[in-house]
Amino acid sequence: MDEAVNRNPKAGVAGVRGTARPAAQDGTGRDGPGRGDLVALLVMAYGTPQSLDEVEPYYTHIRHGRPPTPELLQELIDRYKAIGGKSPLHEITEEQARRVATTVAGRLGRPVEPFVGYLHIAPFIADAVERMAAARPRDAVGLVLAPQYSAASVALYQQAAREALERHPEAPAVHFIDHFHNHPGFVAALARRVESTLAGLPADRREGAVVIFTAHSIPQPVVDRGDPYPRHVEETAAKVAAAAGVGRWRVAYQSAGRTADPWLGPDVTDVIRQLGREGARAVVACPVGFVADHLEVLYDLDIEARQVAEEAGLAFARTPSLNADADFIEVLADLVLDRLGATRHEAAAAGARPEGQEGQ
Repeated sequence: MDEAVNRNPKAGVAGVRGTARPAAQDGTGRDGPGRGDLVALLVMAYGTPQSLDEVEPYYTHIRHGRPPTPELLQELIDRYKAIGGKSPLHEITEEQARRVATTVAGRLGRPVEPFVGYLHIAPFIADAVERMAAARPRDAVGLVLAPQYSAASVALYQQAAREALERHPEAPAVHFIDHFHNHPGFVAALARRVESTLAGLPADRREGAVVIFTAHSIPQPVVDRGDPYPRHVEETAAKVAAAAGVGRWRVAYQSAGRTADPWLGPDVTDVIRQLGREGARAVVACPVGFVADHLEVLYDLDIEARQVAEEAGLAFARTPSLNADADFIEVLADLVLDRLGATRHEAAAAGARPEGQEGQ
C-alpha cells in the first residue's frame, strides 16, 4: 500500500493513503456498492476479557504468544475477581464509539458508522478494518483511545491498522489521530473532575491534599530512544493543574509490566508513601493517561493505591473516569471533525444539529 503521512498543526494526526482508484460514476471514487457519503470511524482500544475464561488467552496474546505461568495467571484472575469478575472497558468503549459517531453525524450531516477493534482480544483491529472496508465508506478516521502518543502504545494500534489496510486496497484513506493530550476540552474535562473531587474531601484533609496525575508506565528503553510519551503526560498534568488551580501536584506512573527491562517511574505507590512521609493529608489520583474505567483504574488505583494511602495515613480519592460522558464525547467529536476538515462552525453551517444535541 502507498502511504502518505499528513501533519496538522492543530492536533497530532497522520493519514494513511490507500491505493488510488479511478473515479466512479457516482462521484465517490468507488466502483462498487456502498454509501457514497459514509464516514467510517475506526475506534481502537486495548481490549479486555469478557469472562474469567478469556483471561488466559488474553494474557497470552499480551505476552506475544507465551502463556503466563500459573502463578501470574491466577494473580490476574484474582484482580478481575476483586473488581466484580470483569472490567467494564468493552461496554464503555462501544458506547464511546457509538456516541462519537452519532455526534459527528449530527454535526456533519453525513452518516457515520463506528468500527471498533481491540489490540489484544476479539474483535481485533484487523477485524474492524475488514468490516470497515466492506462498508465502502468515502472517508475514514482512525481514533486510538489513548490521549498521549507513544511508540509503545498508540503506534502499535496504528501499525495493526496499517497492516490490515494493506490487505484491503479497496479501503479509503484512513486519517489517524495521533494524540489529544493537550486538547483544551480534554484538559477542561479533567480539571472539572479534579476540582469536584478535591471539594469532596473532608475539610480537614483538603488543605493538605496533593493531586497525583497518573498514566500507564512504558518500558524505559522506549523513553531512552526519545519517545514523546513522558513529555505528553507532563504537559497534560501541568495544563490540568493550572486549569483547576492546583498548587500541589505530582506525576506518577502505574501498572508497569513485568519484563527484564526497567519501566518508567516513579511508581504511584512510591509517590504516595513519599507524600505520607512529607506530611501530606490526602491524595487525589487523576488518571490522565486513561479515558475509561478498567482494571488499571478499578484495581491498581481504587484498591491497591488506596490501600497504600491508608497505610501511609492519607485520605485517598480518585477523579471519575471520562468514560462516555458528554464533555469527553465532545472532545472526540471535535478531533474527528478536524480530521475531516470540518470545524464545529463549518459543520453547523452545513446544516448540523445545534451544538450540545447528540441525538442519543
